[in-house]
Amino acid sequence: MQRSQTRTSNSSAWSRVCERLAIVAIAFVTAGFLSCGGGSGGTSGSAAGSGTTSGGGSTTGGGSGTGGTGSTGSGSMAIGTTAYATDVLMHHNDLARTGQMLAETTLTLANVNSARFGKVAFLSADGKVDAQPLFVTSLPIGGTSHDVVYVETEHDSVYAYDATTFAQLWTVSLIGSGETPSDNFSCPDFTPEIGITSTPVIDRNRGTNGALYAVAMTKDSSGAYHHRLHALDLTTGAEILGGPTEIAATYPGNGAGSVNGVITFNPALHTERAALTLVGGNIYMGWTSHCMAGAYTGWLMAYSADTLKQTSVLNITTNGSQGSIWMAGSGMASDGTSLYVVDGNGTFDTTLNAQGFPVDGDLGNSLMKLSLGNLQVTDYFAMDNVVAESNADNDFGSGGVMLLPDQTTTGGVVKHLAVAAGKDNLIYVVDRDSMGKFSPTANNNWQVLTGTLAGGIWGSPAYYGGVVYYGGWNDNLKALPVSGAYLATTAASKSPTTFAYPGATPAVSANGTSNGIVWAAENGTTGALHAYDASNLAHELYNSNQAGTRDQWGAGNKFITPMIARGKVYVGATNGVAVFGLL
Repeated sequence: MQRSQTRTSNSSAWSRVCERLAIVAIAFVTAGFLSCGGGSGGTSGSAAGSGTTSGGGSTTGGGSGTGGTGSTGSGSMAIGTTAYATDVLMHHNDLARTGQMLAETTLTLANVNSARFGKVAFLSADGKVDAQPLFVTSLPIGGTSHDVVYVETEHDSVYAYDATTFAQLWTVSLIGSGETPSDNFSCPDFTPEIGITSTPVIDRNRGTNGALYAVAMTKDSSGAYHHRLHALDLTTGAEILGGPTEIAATYPGNGAGSVNGVITFNPALHTERAALTLVGGNIYMGWTSHCMAGAYTGWLMAYSADTLKQTSVLNITTNGSQGSIWMAGSGMASDGTSLYVVDGNGTFDTTLNAQGFPVDGDLGNSLMKLSLGNLQVTDYFAMDNVVAESNADNDFGSGGVMLLPDQTTTGGVVKHLAVAAGKDNLIYVVDRDSMGKFSPTANNNWQVLTGTLAGGIWGSPAYYGGVVYYGGWNDNLKALPVSGAYLATTAASKSPTTFAYPGATPAVSANGTSNGIVWAAENGTTGALHAYDASNLAHELYNSNQAGTRDQWGAGNKFITPMIARGKVYVGATNGVAVFGLL
């Protein structure tokens, strides 16, 4: 592979790595989550919630999988004692996709204001940054310990920057010899090129110095397109673990593009938009098409984190079409025993078998629970008007799924819940132990929130201190407390800002249960970073337009969630990453 490298590897032994499961696991605690990307949870919300009646949901079906430890349903997993709470190793911080950074000791409600806080640097890059930056704490490089920010671009480049000095430590290109980044197929979602679109994932315990996994798209001189899974050494950017691996797959079915009962993955048609997920020793990825056009079907794939070899493939519209897995860049969620993903649009078979599953295996526009390892759908939820919504391009899967910590009903029953929302302005809460499946006459999931959002969701919510935060299109950022295992249907507080398309994917910083701050990036001709008091979103602490042009960085970018680590906030832009901190 062609690459430029500005830093060589070092021989220093890595002495404080995360335990492998700590990197990919979640520990559910009384009021929040604990993971390698966060600390302890916050206090519970105060306002009571309400919603529609709970649904029954029938028996689960399908096969079982391997990988991951923890108790079924609760998602409870152990955390390694050597984990860095300030690491951000995956999209939205943890496998629950809560967006919490709970070990932030520098940024407070008192000092995040335009007099003391602002843009302190800009990490330049050679292309658009659609992937969320990632952060590794105290990484030895060349005999010196560095806090490192990793930046990926649509020009197929990966950068490592020192988070203190902002010096570039190394950069590599994932473009093969004689290749270029892919053209964008006249799809305005990706302009002007397609390279690394999805957020990578980091494992500090793979290889000699840890590994960053990324999927890159290229085009060769003959006009053929390629997707490859790369594993890069965290200290040098060098390819490790035998990579890269060319991504290819076939699956039995008579769906769109099939030939003689076999569907073949078409690299020219598909792109990897959803953030990568690492759990149980496998890298999981989901595929969409460019602007969700063409004769495509919905692919899920698993690759070994040790060998980069494919371990499982699942097509969720095998006898239909579409089934786009994109979630506006959000990642699949996991409780350590199962995987949760929402697909947008596509064929859904309303004729069900005795177990409540579509007879032809087509699960377009649904929220699915899948076994780890050997990918199979073990449960799902589809709304009662799923076919009409799919036909209207009213994607359920324009938003990602988030897992809540264990909730207890007023009757003392512990519930394991997940929340998701898409383009239809509704929020759906499912019981992960009995998701509700499909009925043409009722939504048999746990709760449906109607009228809570003023616009659809293109992104994911965040969670902190017993509160779910959602930011819809042309809507305010809203705080929805959880009480008695139900989300409040009316916001306890909302931001003064109304976010234009695509809304906002919030993130939260806090020092345990104190100094909770909700961060949100605003798209537009002039992008903006906003900070709100987590206990009252009406209290805006800061935005990057308050000090004139001092803190501005140019145009905003779609589907961006801020990343917070060790006193700084990182925002992906069209030509790099804007960095904010104390002035």
